[in-house]
Amino acid sequence: MTNAIYVWGALIVLFLIIEAATAQLVTIWFAAGALAALIASALGAGTAVQIVVFVVVSAVTLAATRPLVKKITNKKEARLNADRCIGQFAIVTEAINNIEGTGLAKADGKIWSARSSDGSVIPEGAQVKVDRIEGVKLIVSPPSDITGLYMNSPEE
Repeated sequence: MTNAIYVWGALIVLFLIIEAATAQLVTIWFAAGALAALIASALGAGTAVQIVVFVVVSAVTLAATRPLVKKITNKKEARLNADRCIGQFAIVTEAINNIEGTGLAKADGKIWSARSSDGSVIPEGAQVKVDRIEGVKLIVSPPSDITGLYMNSPEE
């Protein structure tokens, strides 16, 4: 009986350390189950009963709290200030060529790496539309997809 208390206590500590290290709420239910098994052990329950208590309490706490935890942890992606560029026009300041991995465009007063959404080469000075942002790159529509307008100056 005494050894079982130490085993359950060690498991509680282990599960709490893993929980603290991951911060993903993956072992907290097992810590609760181990606590219940420790209490059962202290009350004189046999090893089989302790294991059943551990499994049942872990399963019940998991089933009872998992939907709430998922709701809390599944936060919607926060929109960034850069997202305001999407749908806006930009000026190509360095020819965009996806194959060569080159291209810059000025949007919202900032210079961004840029790639063409359809893989076409877009010349410097062209006006493009920002379709989306992938990491730190603007994905833009080539001029023929918007209005075919070209501008002589890369300044906005």
